[in-house]
Amino acid sequence: MKENLRIAWIATWFALVGQLVFFLGVSVFTGEWRYVMWSFMVSLLAGVPRLVNTWQAQKRHKLTNID
Repeated sequence: MKENLRIAWIATWFALVGQLVFFLGVSVFTGEWRYVMWSFMVSLLAGVPRLVNTWQAQKRHKLTNID
């Protein structure tokens, strides 16, 4: 099975940074800063495990495709 690691990296960084930036904008617009606090915790819970899994898949991919 071919893995598309580029999409995995994009999704991982969106989970870590994209959600936080989006909710930071929502917080600035509404003045309700709890949005940032909760989105930070959720983005860490979703993004860090995906970051580790994607990094491990990248290592596996490099080890199996030695040129």
